[in-house]
Amino acid sequence: MTDVADLPGAELPGPAVLASDYFHSYSGVGLLAVVGVLFVAVAFGAGRLLRPVVPTPEKLLTYECGVDPVGEGWAHTQVRYYVYAFLYVIFAVDSIFLFPWATVFAAPGYGATTLVEMFIFLGFLAVGLLYAWKKGVLEWT
Repeated sequence: MTDVADLPGAELPGPAVLASDYFHSYSGVGLLAVVGVLFVAVAFGAGRLLRPVVPTPEKLLTYECGVDPVGEGWAHTQVRYYVYAFLYVIFAVDSIFLFPWATVFAAPGYGATTLVEMFIFLGFLAVGLLYAWKKGVLEWT
């Protein structure tokens, strides 16, 4: 079979042709982005035009979970709640990472590499958990 470049008088496409093909492939993504932005703009504009605007003194009050706010605006919050949430997120990410790892680990030829990667990943998590335990974050007092 003869290659097109081997034929007399045949030229390879220039960089301008390749660049236009490259950018043409992104036109669908750009069009989708424009349609998305227009959809959001039309939705917000329609909401602004159609909603009733009746400001009353009750509507202008500060609203906090159905309870009238009383006292100071400053409240003390225990930092440990955030640390527990952060630890939960870490282990949720760990569990999300385990499922694709298990599928790749089962594939032939990837066993040792993925096993080492998983031990490195679990090692980082263990170091973080050990640090939180040493700092006394996990003690609920």
